[in-house]
Amino acid sequence: MKIDKTGSEAVIYPAGKIDISNAEEFKNQVVSLIEEGRVNICIDFTEVSGVDSSGVGKLLVSRKKINESGGRLRIRNLIEKDVRELFYVLDLHKVIEIEELPE
Repeated sequence: MKIDKTGSEAVIYPAGKIDISNAEEFKNQVVSLIEEGRVNICIDFTEVSGVDSSGVGKLLVSRKKINESGGRLRIRNLIEKDVRELFYVLDLHKVIEIEELPE
């Protein structure tokens, strides 16, 4: 998982699926970034092909930790249709900022 860091911001680039096999590692990366003072975090979903319930849960836990730190979580490049639909069916777009794809 690639991470770019600049000041109080970080961009995380997960690839493949965010699922039970790696969701805890994902959350730990977010916690580590917060501990470093990087509380404004963007997750770039360009290469994410799927998210299971464990992944959704860790995204929500990450959002809570970021909010408690006074930061902001956003998701960009939600390209995979099934993942995008999952976010909207679960109303995640109401609690996690999602940058819309250009038309």
